[in-house]
Amino acid sequence: MAPLRFGLLGTGYWARQAHGRGLLASPDAQLVGLWGRDPSKAAEAASELGVASFGTPEDLFGAVDAVAFALPPDVQADLAVRAAQAGCHLLLEKPLALDVAAAEALVRAVDDAGVASVVFFTQRFVPAHEAWLSQAVQDGPWHSGHLVHYANIFQPGNPFGASPWRRLMGALWDIGPHALSLALPVMGPALSVSGRRGPAGSDTVHLVVAHGSPSGSGAVAASTVSLSLTIPPAAAANTFSVYGEKGARTRPEAAFQPQDALGAAVHELAGLVATGERHHRCDAHFGLEVVRALAAAQRAVELPGAEVPL
Repeated sequence: MAPLRFGLLGTGYWARQAHGRGLLASPDAQLVGLWGRDPSKAAEAASELGVASFGTPEDLFGAVDAVAFALPPDVQADLAVRAAQAGCHLLLEKPLALDVAAAEALVRAVDDAGVASVVFFTQRFVPAHEAWLSQAVQDGPWHSGHLVHYANIFQPGNPFGASPWRRLMGALWDIGPHALSLALPVMGPALSVSGRRGPAGSDTVHLVVAHGSPSGSGAVAASTVSLSLTIPPAAAANTFSVYGEKGARTRPEAAFQPQDALGAAVHELAGLVATGERHHRCDAHFGLEVVRALAAAQRAVELPGAEVPL
């Protein structure tokens, strides 16, 4: 399988440390160059990675087979449409976009162009996590699930704390995609969401998600999802447990490097390109499913007590 010529869009910490280094280390990729919204930052990042800096996104699209995105989701959505229309395969970040209409437009562009897509839901490309998830799906159905992802990115030295879009959108849109990328395959597609915000001054949200059966039998389960980027550091947690006829299952801890997970995502995207297959467990269509659930959750926490259907 010949390596895919990759372009990278983005110049920040995640672009350089996860995407850039992951692409450079991957035998399935040749990192050709990058583009960034700030030319000086693009030149600095390109020099650090030892690649070319391109003047426009279209210049980059014309020089590569695939594009990796490490941009804010509202910026990603439009540029990903343009990349797909240029015939580039897509390695996308989560969430796809910050609203359903933009995510739908991206999916239409992917389908119309016939390009392959993979959304980098990080934990879905960690072998130990994915093995547990696959076994949980096999052992289901489950009556209920419980996910907690508590973190605090506003600590000295945290590279994500200065991100404007994370400050604006909070935990729901930043780490909510991680949680939903685990819950939906195991518990089933989201049917509705209700929710409430946490303490004043925090971005904590608590959701109850009603799920349809993964098998399509119509049975309904429920999961609770608690998220925060502003939790006291001593209360940080990242857990996922499910409960059903076969007892309880809790996802084990598994240390990983983001660039290794990125390499796994690149390998799977390259496999789609080589075989002509376009369906993937984390493709743009699944990314859209996650955005729809996030948008419903956003409405639910703005209307406490309401159950918002998808």
